[in-house]
Parts: sequence; structure tokens; C-alpha cells
Amino acid sequence: MANLAVAPSDKLVYAPLRRAMPAWVYSTPELAKLELERVLLPSWQIVCHVNSIPAAGDYITLDIGPESVIVLRDREGAIRAFFNTCRHRGARILDGSGSCPGPVTCPYHGWSYRHDGSLVGVPVRDSFPGLDRADYGLRPVRVDTALGFVFVALRGEPAPLAEMWGPLLQEFKPYRTEEMVPLGPITEEVWNVDWKLAMDNYLESYHVPIGHPGLYRMFTPDFDDQTGGGAIARGASWLREQESSRWSERLYQRLVGKIATHLPDDQRRCWRFYSALPNLGIDVFPEQLDFFQVLPGGPGKCVIRSGLFGLRDDRHEMKALRYLSNRINTQVNNEDRWLCARVQRGLASSSYEPGPVSSIEGWMLEFHDMLRDRIPELAQPRAPKQFA
Repeated sequence: MANLAVAPSDKLVYAPLRRAMPAWVYSTPELAKLELERVLLPSWQIVCHVNSIPAAGDYITLDIGPESVIVLRDREGAIRAFFNTCRHRGARILDGSGSCPGPVTCPYHGWSYRHDGSLVGVPVRDSFPGLDRADYGLRPVRVDTALGFVFVALRGEPAPLAEMWGPLLQEFKPYRTEEMVPLGPITEEVWNVDWKLAMDNYLESYHVPIGHPGLYRMFTPDFDDQTGGGAIARGASWLREQESSRWSERLYQRLVGKIATHLPDDQRRCWRFYSALPNLGIDVFPEQLDFFQVLPGGPGKCVIRSGLFGLRDDRHEMKALRYLSNRINTQVNNEDRWLCARVQRGLASSSYEPGPVSSIEGWMLEFHDMLRDRIPELAQPRAPKQFA
């Protein structure tokens, strides 16, 4: 963002405008390994809500590049995380989500593990002379919880989630996120864009008045009400007094204040958007909450992994409100997917040079600064020789 200064002549002068990252950063397959090793694997990655795995043996898996993690609730009720790799020959053990009331068993040779990760069963054990089962438990993964959600860090020692989110955690209190339950399965959607480009889009709302006309009809731009610091940022949009010209948007505006009675009056008129670098978004609405996680999906592609959660509420009115919210957000998602694909294609043009960035795009610049700090090569205007 531009910096103001006062010159000796008392005239205002401006620092050069900041610019976005160069096009090669979004289209170079050789960067994928560095991004995993230096950015994604050492950061907190959301896996599920604690109520997604309510019973002993319930599990869910998360895949990030070549890595896979099992998050599982043990018999004492604790949540544990392990690399999803058998200690015998490396086979992937579990897929998706489900329940293992008994031992977790590898489908290849039948090695089995207790919920604490210890190796309990080895078929034809006498064919492994001198084998000590204590040496071959599943390798643990660092796990932490915040807002009722389970996170893992596959490498390094990122700061505890409570420290990272800091005072922003208090904003979630009225929503009772720890009590929420899944409103459907976690889904994955492939976009034909680099993962960093998809995050750029989420981190700036400069495009909302043009790119999301429905959202703009209903709400003030969230860049009018922003806060945050470090790796976490928050923008808030507020329902407009003027009703939308579209029936679904107008009906949502009319109903939300009457139905979301678990919230204070002012919070019933607010949509909150949180971003946690490097690749997580959490959207908080009066009637429900969603997360989306942007993961690399190969050259020019990414996977949008998302989940929807809410308080238990069987009222027909709440079901109608959530239907309207999902209808509106599906449209916003489709618009983002279309817009991002246009940027990805445009970046391939030989005419492109990074343009100036608005102060409204400040959180995106924070993301870029973090990427350049961890991968200094990204500061180069052209791809270095090792990536050519």
C-alpha cells in the first residue's frame, strides 16, 4: 500500500504503488514442492469440526500433496492425528471418513494399530524375528483445536492457534461455534486456477461491487469494516436497509433478523469473513458457518475443500433461511470460480505485467509478503533459471 510522506516543501508525496506478484508465480509447476515444504506443510491446516468425529474410532482424513493425515477420536475422547501411512510397507491406511471401533487396520498386509497409534497386530509375527512393536507405531502429527475445529501441522512448530487468532476469537463467542454440527459432508471442488490465485481472490474485496452484484445488492462491502493482524484478517459486511430487487436475496434480508434469534440484534445483520494464511477462509453467517481450504491440485489447478456447520435447529424457518443462504453463496462461489479462471488465462498473455494494487487489496499483499519471505525466489520478476 502507498505510504504518505511530507516533503520539505510541505507537498504530499507518495511511495511507489505496490504491485501483485508476476505471472510466472502462478504457472510454474516446479514451485509446487517448495510451496508444500515451506508454506503449506508447516502451517495449521483445518481438518474437520470436533463434532464431525463425535465417537471413539470416528476418523477423517486430509490429503495435502503427497501427504495424508488421519484425525481420530480415541477411546478416552481425545483427538489424535497420525500420518496415514502404514509402518510396514507404506500403504495408505484409510480414506475419506468413517469409524474404526476396533483397531485401525492396513488393507495391504493387515498390520493394525490402536487408537493411540501403537502397533497391536502383525499377521505371521514370527516371520519378523526380533520385531519390537513399540518401534513401529503410527507417526504422530501435531494437532490443535480452535473455534470447535481440528487443525494439524505436518511440519515445524507454528504458534498455537489461540495465540494466532488472539482477540478475534472473542468475535465468535455469540455464534457458539463449538456447539455446531456438520450440516453436510465435507466436499471438494476442482478449479482450473493456481491455488495462490484463488486465495488472492478471497483476500481482497475490491472485486465485490463488480464481480458479485447480488452480494453487493444485499450488503455493504467488507472492506468498510476490516481488522486483523499477522496471519489472520477479518472483514464484515452489513445488510443494507434497501431491499434487493431479487426475490431470494430480498427474502433472506427480511427473514434473517426474525429467525437467528440466538444472536444479538446487530449480529443478525452481519456476514463475517475471516482469512487465515496461507490457505483458509471461514465465513460466519447468522444462521450457519462455512470453511473453505484452498489446496494445490497440480499445475494450473486447485482443490477447494469446504464444509458447512450450524447449531442444531429443526425449525422449518431455519431450514428455509439456510436454503436461501446456500442459494446466494452458491452464486457467489460460481462467480469467483469464473472470475479466477479468467485471471488465470489472462496471466498467460505475453503482454501482462503486474499492475498497481489498491489499498483495498492490502490483505492480499500480506499474503504475497508471506510467500516471498518463505520462498525468496518469488520476488524475481522473471522465473529463475532453476524454474525455467
